[in-house]
Amino acid sequence: MAKSNKTSYFCKNCGAESPKWVGRCPSCGEWNTFVEEPVAPKSSQHKRLIGEAHGHEPIVPVKINDIKAEETPRIKLPSGELNRVLGGGLVPGSIVLIGGEPGIGKSTLVLQNVIRIRSRRVLYVSGEESPQQLRMRADRIARSNMDCECYLLCETSLESIFASIRADKPDLIIVDSIQTIASDELESAAGSVSQVRECAATFLRYAKETGTPVILIGHINKEGSIAGPKVLEHIVDAVLQFEGDRQYMYRILRSIKNRFGNTSEIGIYEMKEDGLREVTNPSEMLLSQSDEPLSGTAIGVTMDGARPFLIEVQALVSTAAYGTAQRSVTGFDPRRMNMLLAVLEKRVGFKLAQKDVFLNIAGGLKVNDPAMDLPVICAILSSNVDMPINKGVCFSGEVGLSGELRPVTRIEQRIGEAAKLGFDSIVIPARNLKGIKTDHLGIRVIEVAKVEEAFRYLFG
Repeated sequence: MAKSNKTSYFCKNCGAESPKWVGRCPSCGEWNTFVEEPVAPKSSQHKRLIGEAHGHEPIVPVKINDIKAEETPRIKLPSGELNRVLGGGLVPGSIVLIGGEPGIGKSTLVLQNVIRIRSRRVLYVSGEESPQQLRMRADRIARSNMDCECYLLCETSLESIFASIRADKPDLIIVDSIQTIASDELESAAGSVSQVRECAATFLRYAKETGTPVILIGHINKEGSIAGPKVLEHIVDAVLQFEGDRQYMYRILRSIKNRFGNTSEIGIYEMKEDGLREVTNPSEMLLSQSDEPLSGTAIGVTMDGARPFLIEVQALVSTAAYGTAQRSVTGFDPRRMNMLLAVLEKRVGFKLAQKDVFLNIAGGLKVNDPAMDLPVICAILSSNVDMPINKGVCFSGEVGLSGELRPVTRIEQRIGEAAKLGFDSIVIPARNLKGIKTDHLGIRVIEVAKVEEAFRYLFG
């Protein structure tokens, strides 16, 4: 008799398998993530016992000291920001996963890079768009410069895609997106746990066997993580997250995992009508160009990964028009701002409980660096006393509950970035330098130990 098709339940988040449906995944702890999928029947052959050769020659392990360490030549992409996040370029035989929200610019980022590659044959596999749609996007990005070796394949069948790959033998493969590709050998629908896992593993095997780099584009779910099982992120060599608010122009490319580079690097892009433009110096674009001194504005030096840049902090403090004071924050943690307001009231003596406080990080960016505490407090104090801060002064420091300023990381890079943009002085926590010489940077460094010292320095 023919065997009946068996089904099992898989977690959409981590890929864990269960013979029956459960409400909470025992592996990752997520709720309502198990879905039912058909399972291919197992072979009737028994598993081979450990130690039985069965005609296979044993593989001799190699001592790690005997392996020659050679620098792998990387494939340079036209985008310098993308090369930096990857660690210097694409490694031959690597597989990279790029994720992001719908409409954030993932396909635009990849397409505008591959159509500018002249020396390599690129195969762009699309399961979401037609060739006419891709050509319209390419015309908008590249204008008249379309002399490239990029070939389009609009297909969702894994077997058909690899038939074309074996015939064309491309030097670079793009898959947009991995959730739309399905294998005919599996009965589940495209985007299911088993399909995503099998398709990604097939591309991985091809990349390692032939040395062809593969870039996968993936969707993200409503929680902000890449859709599909967590095992997808373990399969690939690098995971890049493309993020940003679609209402603003800036996009940030962040490395979550990278086997061939540093995960602290970020790339910044600006969305234009003709595609994404690299922002090589984000500090100049995030700062106000107004020459008129305004109260409630302070410049902070923040770090995102290993990259320093300066951000303008805007604050507005006014008497509460109604009984309850308002607290409105954009781009900063509102709970942390409430803590800083409590420090100002308790340690410095400013009565802000009956005043409205509005805080905004210019440029639409979201910052989580503790070093932004000092510029936030200085902007609030400047608006409260209605006195502008000197435009040649910037700030960087973490504020403790007792009103003390705590040292921050990478202080030398922060000072160097401020000096490069022409600032006269920078206010930092006391004892943050620890013997670091700053005379060659050409900027005055003011060290303060408490918040009230910073207030006295700014406003006398």
